[in-house]
Amino acid sequence: MKSDRTTVRKSGTVCIAALTILAFLQTGCSEEDQKREYAVPGTLCGAAVDRDDLAPFLPAGRKIVVKGRFYSGSKGCEVIVDGKLIMTTTQMWMGEGTTTALFAARQSLDSPDKSTEDGRFVYSGFEAFGKTRSCVDTRYKQELFTIIQAEGSTYREAEAMRRLILAFTGEIEKSAECTAGAE
Repeated sequence: MKSDRTTVRKSGTVCIAALTILAFLQTGCSEEDQKREYAVPGTLCGAAVDRDDLAPFLPAGRKIVVKGRFYSGSKGCEVIVDGKLIMTTTQMWMGEGTTTALFAARQSLDSPDKSTEDGRFVYSGFEAFGKTRSCVDTRYKQELFTIIQAEGSTYREAEAMRRLILAFTGEIEKSAECTAGAE
C-alpha cells in the first residue's frame, strides 16, 4: 500500500511541475514582446489620419481588416485585428442644434470627461465624439457628427484620442458625405 501512495504522490508532483512549466511558457511572451505584423493604415475608414495617432490604439497582431458598416442615417467601419474588434467609427446625422455633449451622452460606452473649449469635441481615453462645422443637410435640417470608439484596445490616452477625433472629423468635413446634404 505504501508504495502505491508514493507512486501517486510522485506522479502528482510531476504533473503539477509540468503544468507550472507549461503555464510559464505560455505567459513568458508578454504583449510587449509581440510584434505588429501588419501595416498601420494611413486612413481610418477612408479618412486620412496620422499613423502615429492611430498606432497606439492598435495591438500587436498578424492581420488587420477594416470593414464598412452602413445603417439608416449613419455609416462607419470596424477595425479588426486578428479577428478581434478593436475600434469602430461612425458618421451620424442628427437634428440641427444637437450639441456634442448630448450626442455623446446618447452614444457613449462610458462617460467621456473631457471636451474642447468650444464644445465641438467630447472625449475620454478610448472614445471620442465630434460635430462637423459645415456638414448640414438643409433638406432634413440635420448636422453630421463623428464617433471613434476603441473599446477593444487596451490603450487609454485622452490626448491621443482628442488628436484622432480632430483629424478624423476634419477629413470628414472635406468628404462627399459632408457636401451631399447641402445640395
